[in-house]
Amino acid sequence: MTIPSFTLNTGADIPAVGFGTWLIDDDAVAPLVADAIKAGYRHIDTAQAYGNEAGVGRGIKDSGVAREELFITTKVAAEAKDYDSAAASIDESLRKLGLDYVDLMIIHSPQPWAEFREVDNRFFAENLEAWRALEDAQAAGKIRAIGVSNFLVDDLQNILDNGRVKPAVNQILAHLSNMPTELIGFCKDNDVLVEAYSPLGHGANFKNPKIAALAEKYGVSVAQLSIRYLVQKGLVPLPKTTSPERLRANLDIDFEIADDDMAALDEIKDEPDYGEHSFFPVFAAK
Repeated sequence: MTIPSFTLNTGADIPAVGFGTWLIDDDAVAPLVADAIKAGYRHIDTAQAYGNEAGVGRGIKDSGVAREELFITTKVAAEAKDYDSAAASIDESLRKLGLDYVDLMIIHSPQPWAEFREVDNRFFAENLEAWRALEDAQAAGKIRAIGVSNFLVDDLQNILDNGRVKPAVNQILAHLSNMPTELIGFCKDNDVLVEAYSPLGHGANFKNPKIAALAEKYGVSVAQLSIRYLVQKGLVPLPKTTSPERLRANLDIDFEIADDDMAALDEIKDEPDYGEHSFFPVFAAK
């Protein structure tokens, strides 16, 4: 399997499909990360909030693949909204991962999760302080690229207008039937790569008969079609699975969706049902 890559605005390449580790416990994540790397993944995504950075680091070591062949991402906790706490958290992530540097580190949310999407406090000044800590860590060689997650247009504009370094990525919820096209367009216009977490909609895609019909047409799984769709849209999907078979299958996307079928997939706007994962504030009201 040949995994395509995109180029960040730093000039660095990023594998176009990454392995996501949200909701995988620290004890369980190490063998999964090692298996993912052995299956062909070279892009691993974690976060301070996941509580599994140490396990991800063990999995990287156990994989036997050279560090320079891997692209590792982690995220500053959404609650770190001042320079000192963000700077301390960067060093803590490196210590837990057991790495000298990470390829990408991003602010996990523009607001603390308890205040996510509150209109009264947008944390513009606080995000600039956290961003300054990331900029300084990048200048010190601790981080190769810096970015954000869950940032809306005005959140991003704040960084673009006032930061020294342009964000390399914005990691957002995006999948078939839920594509925030205005935000994606703004990111692309400003050379900010979009990463898509929950690219299968936490299973919602599997319940959609329109997606299933097109997957059958191409002789692929719903997951493979969903991942390929995002890659063809220029996004980096971050699928998560605990199944060794699906680990490999999610990378097997060496096929092309025809333009008319891409257009048909663009038109799927069904309201997704996230089921047991609807508790997460990105998906539903707090």
